Amino acid sequence: HVQLVESGGGSVQAGGSLKLSCKDSTNIDSHYCMGWFHQAPGKERERIAFVSRDGITKYADSVKGRFTIFKDNSANTVNLEMHNLKPEDTGMYTCGADRSWRGPTCSFAYWGQGTQVTVS
Repeated sequence: HVQLVESGGGSVQAGGSLKLSCKDSTNIDSHYCMGWFHQAPGKERERIAFVSRDGITKYADSVKGRFTIFKDNSANTVNLEMHNLKPEDTGMYTCGADRSWRGPTCSFAYWGQGTQVTVS
């Protein structure tokens, strides 16, 4: 049974940094993709970063150059380092995991509860 638990959200001033972490109850390499999603107030959830089982990463244009996604296999976590945060980064950040280890495309099926980030 896959459970994803996010942590690391909070309030920060514009220009600041935060690191989010997503703990997987199973082996993170049992998912082809793991990713982070952002839902701003009043908007739809958007995928902002993902990392594949073979290490490929991809970012939304809105976070490219500011956010970094990386896996920590020893801790079974997928992390998101966020720098130069902007007020528009405010929202709920949710971790997602692929339904299987097979690629070649991502199919997110498991979700965490999310962690709130507020940038003022």
